Amino acid sequence: MPKFKPYNYNQTSMVIINYEDQLQTGTFEHAVHHLINNKLDLSIFHHKYNNESAGRLAYDPAILLKIILFAYSKGITSSREIQWCCESNIIFKALSCDAVPHFTTIASFVSGNSKEIEQIFEQVLLICNEEGLLGNELFAIDGCKISSNASKEWSGTFKELEQKRKKIRKQIRHHLKEHKKTDNNDTRDEQRRKRSQKAIETLNKAHDKIDKFLKSASPRMGNGKRQREVKSNITDNESAKMKTSKGTIQGFNGLATTDKKNQIIVDAQVFGDGQEHHTLQPILESVKEKFSRLGISDDIYKDGTIITADTGFANEDNMKYLQENDINAYIPDNQFRSRDPKFKDQKDKYGKRNQNNRKSNNSKKFTSDDFDFEPENQSCTCPAGNAMWLKNEAKDKHGNQKIFFEGRLTDCRNCNLKHKCMRNPDSANTRKGSGRQVSFITANNSKSRTPHTDWMKQRVDSDYGKLIYSHRMSVVEPVFANIGTNKGLNRFSLRGKTKVQGQWLLYCLVHNIEKIQKYGDMAVN
Repeated sequence: MPKFKPYNYNQTSMVIINYEDQLQTGTFEHAVHHLINNKLDLSIFHHKYNNESAGRLAYDPAILLKIILFAYSKGITSSREIQWCCESNIIFKALSCDAVPHFTTIASFVSGNSKEIEQIFEQVLLICNEEGLLGNELFAIDGCKISSNASKEWSGTFKELEQKRKKIRKQIRHHLKEHKKTDNNDTRDEQRRKRSQKAIETLNKAHDKIDKFLKSASPRMGNGKRQREVKSNITDNESAKMKTSKGTIQGFNGLATTDKKNQIIVDAQVFGDGQEHHTLQPILESVKEKFSRLGISDDIYKDGTIITADTGFANEDNMKYLQENDINAYIPDNQFRSRDPKFKDQKDKYGKRNQNNRKSNNSKKFTSDDFDFEPENQSCTCPAGNAMWLKNEAKDKHGNQKIFFEGRLTDCRNCNLKHKCMRNPDSANTRKGSGRQVSFITANNSKSRTPHTDWMKQRVDSDYGKLIYSHRMSVVEPVFANIGTNKGLNRFSLRGKTKVQGQWLLYCLVHNIEKIQKYGDMAVN
């Protein structure tokens, strides 16, 4: 029978470790350690400490910044987990020199230093420029919608919140009645009485929370031309309810402006709004001001830098801003693919992106092209061969003269094609229903209401414009893939735009430091 050396896991051992030996050259932790120790000015944090003559010794901001950046690179945002890692993980121990900051200290550093974190972001951006990692040839702008530390169940307009408050009052009255009934009975209803009391306490808290918000806050208005009220949120009113491909979330839109050469993030901002068109001008102004202040370029746009973004940033005001400021931009409208012959039959050939929701060609609805319109005698025939009646003539919002036709209800009600023709076929079976309506332009408005959008259409539809815009996805989308998938950012853990801005900048810092680690020379030597 073989003999083995004895071993026992239930024992303690003293191991001699050199912390710098654990930070191997070429790793992310080494890049963070080297940058913070040798390249970054952390005196910007010192004004918050007033313990020169008295008070407890504080943790060096360099220690806190190192462990937080390394934690974020591993997808760890919990301050309690970061504290535990400093107690048990050798890399965290090496970065913190065996210090174990309390989780409240870590949380306070992240949430209370947004302005200082932004200055660190700019210092790292300068290092990227010195390392030659910025090309300043093309910037791509895009956003990533991320959930916040707030429940969408506490969202609503003021009218909806008032209705919710009334509903809670009604529930409280109901539980109070039930509670009084059980008070008059014997002890067998003790459990029921306790449940009723707990429900009343919970409902009272919810009622007071809504009531306090309605009395202290004002309705939140949207950013569009029509100043309409949007949903507020009681927990975090700077976040917004926004639609994503995975459903509706309560969160922030994290936007990043990315340089094409090495995918360095040159500007990072969060907005509490799902719409992106109103963010373009603030972002462009921020990039211009930042590059001028840092001495990278006096006017980055006059130097010929190209700006590209997706259709979410396109509207007439933004196109006017770009044209008047002579910014070399390529931002398509949402119809640019329909004008491209290459994409003419793409949807019919390949279907939608989501294969589970593909619709067969038989389910396609009839369009105005399927109707036989005779402009000479102002008549129209539907795909089933029935004559339609002339409803009226009017101008649309663009000033185009239009003629409107409507199918007779008796024809549409008994038509075999109504499911392909009408949006709501069942409405034809009701008395108040109406037949299929269709319109045709009889006279175009010679003066376009969107001259700046038309200017951008010509740029994007050109061969050069298509070539430039084709780079957008490969420049900015991998950034969100790295931050969201590789680094695990699927939810902001803080509340309020200022605090969330700091957390978003930390993740963008991690991304940029990784680029220095992989492609730079200064930070890894």
